[in-house]
This record gives sequence, C-alpha cells and structure tokens, in this order.
Amino acid sequence: MKAVIFEEHGPVSNLKVADLPRPEPNQGQALVRVRAVALNGFDPMILARIPGINTPLPMIPGGDIAGEVVAYGPDSAIAGIPVGTRVLVDPLVGNTGVFGETVRGGACEFVAVPAINLVPLPDAVSFEDAAALPIAYGTAYRMIRERGKIAAGEKVLVLGATGGVGVCSVQLAKLAGAEVAAATSSAAKAKQLRAIGVDHVINTSEADFVKATQALWGKPRVFDEGGGADVVVNFVGGDDWPRALRCVRRGGRVLTCGATNGYDPKTDIRFIWSFEISIVGSNCWSRGDLVDLLDLVARGRLKPQISSVRPLEELPVSLQELIDRKVFGKAVLRVA
Repeated sequence: MKAVIFEEHGPVSNLKVADLPRPEPNQGQALVRVRAVALNGFDPMILARIPGINTPLPMIPGGDIAGEVVAYGPDSAIAGIPVGTRVLVDPLVGNTGVFGETVRGGACEFVAVPAINLVPLPDAVSFEDAAALPIAYGTAYRMIRERGKIAAGEKVLVLGATGGVGVCSVQLAKLAGAEVAAATSSAAKAKQLRAIGVDHVINTSEADFVKATQALWGKPRVFDEGGGADVVVNFVGGDDWPRALRCVRRGGRVLTCGATNGYDPKTDIRFIWSFEISIVGSNCWSRGDLVDLLDLVARGRLKPQISSVRPLEELPVSLQELIDRKVFGKAVLRVA
C-alpha cells in the first residue's frame, strides 16, 4: 500500500511516499480503507521529535482517520458495523497513545485499528469533514461544552483562535449563543474569523489583546462583576497566560486544554484569588463527544473549517503550511 512515512526525525524533507505491506487485522482489530486523514499541531512536533515520546520508526503521520471497514480480524466484528460501513476512527488507542503520535497514523491507504474505535458516519457527513473532527474538534468540544459549559449571553475571548481547536472553540461558543471575541495576528485570518461569525476580532499585530478586551467589555473589578470576559479560552499559555488573567471578570473562568507557547509561565496568583477566577482544565475527548460532533455536522449545525484538501502525496506541503501558521482550521489529505 501507499503511505507517507519518515524514517528519521528532522525536517519536512524527511517525509517520503513509500510502498509498505498492507496490514492484516489481528484479533480485536478492523482493517479500514482510509479515504481522508487530517493533520494536527503535534504532527510537526512528532516529526522533529518530542523528548520522552516513544515514536515507532518508520512513522506514518496523521491522527484523524475516516474511511470504510474492509475486514475484521478473527472474532472481532462489531455488531451494527458490517464490512463496507463508512466510519470515523477514534484516535485514542487504549493505553498505547494516539494515532500519529505513539502509534502509526493514517496517512496511508489501509490501517489496522482497534475494532472498538470505529464510529459509524452519518450519510450526510463526508469523509473530509469527518477527518477534520476527532483530535482538534473533539478536544474543543469537551473544553467548551462539557468542562466549560459556555452558555448563551456569556462574553468569551478565544486566544489562538485560528487553528483547529481555536476555530472549533469559536464555532461552539457561537452555537451556544455567546458573544465571542477572537485573537489572531493575521489580517487575512481576521477576515476568515469574521466570516464564521466572530463578533469582535482582535488583531494582535496591531493591538494589545488585554487593552482591546477591556475596551470591549470593561476592566475587571474586584468588587464588581460587570467588567471583563466571562470566559477566556487560553490553550496558548506562555507569556500570554498571566496577561490573559487581566481580561477575566470577577467570578469568571479560564479554560485550557494545552500550552502551545509554553507550559510554565510566571503567574500572579493574586488575580486568581482576588477576582475569584476558576481555572478549568480539559483533556482529550470522549467517544460520546465524537458522536455528538458528527450529529451536529449531519444536521448542518456545525461545518468543520477545512483550510485545504490535497492528495496524500502532498502531505509535506500541508505540513509545511501548518508549521508556517498558514492554516485556518484543518489540513486534510484525500486518499484515492
């Protein structure tokens, strides 16, 4: 089968198209014919090498997989999911890790996956839209809906709003009826954010997001709940972590599911106790979250934002765009 692999960690030039043996499903597994696979923020990091993460080499990137069931291993068929069913693959592989990170991913024609990871696709959901969902949209869904419980009328600031998690956070907050401000450093992406319904776009290349947020919703006060954002979505971390606390109203909350710009920033905890701020962490997604997302897409309530759809062989181009921060939403590869 055709696959995109890297045999050594390093730059994007290490990626190559290879001919690998088609996998055979073992007991407990299903063989899926891959139709679409999406990239995530960790793909460039895995290629470059993350210390402490055991990446099997040669490695196949791509954690988000959609396709068709073509076979089951011995005594492994799942009731209600016969051979030929269109499926999404839950990227979490038991206690082993995630496809594309610690388990070979889906940038290939066939992949053997745990049969219990199969999620049937509604007829109205395309392979490309399905592949855009699991890791980024699943993470955002759990953070916004399950952990953050964002509600109608709340004022929400989303930092890092143009990647997969950020775009979905914006979409879900709007779907909940919130008033949303979103931060980006790109004028072109600011236009795209407005197109998906963001109420206020903050271009951080031109304005300080703290001052801009306070100009929108007022400066938070220790004894007044009127100023500031009800919720700040901040999986950026880094130097923006302590600054973002200045945007949260008294009794408000900060939602986080990562730290793309640094995980150990200096924090003035006086803001947390003085303004009674709740810090809400969120990690991963559940199978139910993926089912809910598929239902939202099938009913036309949610449209995954896809930056590009390219043939599998052009994965290096999409990965370089991800590294260069030229992606708005998700980069998807179509497998013929």
